[in-house]
Amino acid sequence: MEKLVLTEEEIYRGSLILVTPDFPLREAIERSDMKSVLGAGFTQAKMPDILLRQQAVRALQALLSDIGCKEEITAVSGFRTQKEQEEIWEDSMAENGEAFTRKFVAVPGHSEHQSGYAIDLGENVQDIDFICPRFPHQGIFGKFRERMAYFGFVERYMAGKEEITGIGAEPWHFRYVGYPHSVIMAERNMVLEEYIEFLHTTTEWGKPYIFRDNEAWAEISCISLENGGKETLEVPKEALYQISGTNEGGVVVTLWRKNDEK
Repeated sequence: MEKLVLTEEEIYRGSLILVTPDFPLREAIERSDMKSVLGAGFTQAKMPDILLRQQAVRALQALLSDIGCKEEITAVSGFRTQKEQEEIWEDSMAENGEAFTRKFVAVPGHSEHQSGYAIDLGENVQDIDFICPRFPHQGIFGKFRERMAYFGFVERYMAGKEEITGIGAEPWHFRYVGYPHSVIMAERNMVLEEYIEFLHTTTEWGKPYIFRDNEAWAEISCISLENGGKETLEVPKEALYQISGTNEGGVVVTLWRKNDEK
């Protein structure tokens, strides 16, 4: 066995972090940590400097290739700095008013776009609304929705979940949370807030949620770390595992095993 040491710093980083009105980003994110989506199949992206985390770019490229996308979908907005989010907020307040802005634009410091894990996508047409781009449910767009969970993406702000997310429905806004979490969320019709709560209330180290696919299975556990806490876990030697904080006191550990393991 090997020791895995989790510290409080782990809470604030990873693809499962909640970035909401109640949970602001706690770590400074740099543009140098990002990669252009132009390499992900957007040969005619409307904004050539649209950036995402590298793992999200790779997953998006694989997803677009899987559905046979031929430039029907374009990237509209990705990673934003604090300054860029402030400018979008101020411009929307001036042009659209407070009610619209609070419904569709996150307060600076509380935007998923500042994490590098969120992207707005739209139909590749001449005139695009950069606040509320059109992303239909049919055609290639429907194929995208059908397959996205298998590549780690979810529709972050679903209709009917507004009271939970605190954000109006945004059918154009997609979030990379990673596999298998995206599949579990899709199967259970959960938004990220619900999924994190589900893991907190039903799992602990030694009593994980079990996810199975054709070749492997995963043990998913949520460990609470608060007030400078530290946790030492034992994992099988050379095991494949993933760690992500939740930004609200927890760390999710996903431990992968082959189907022939006991």
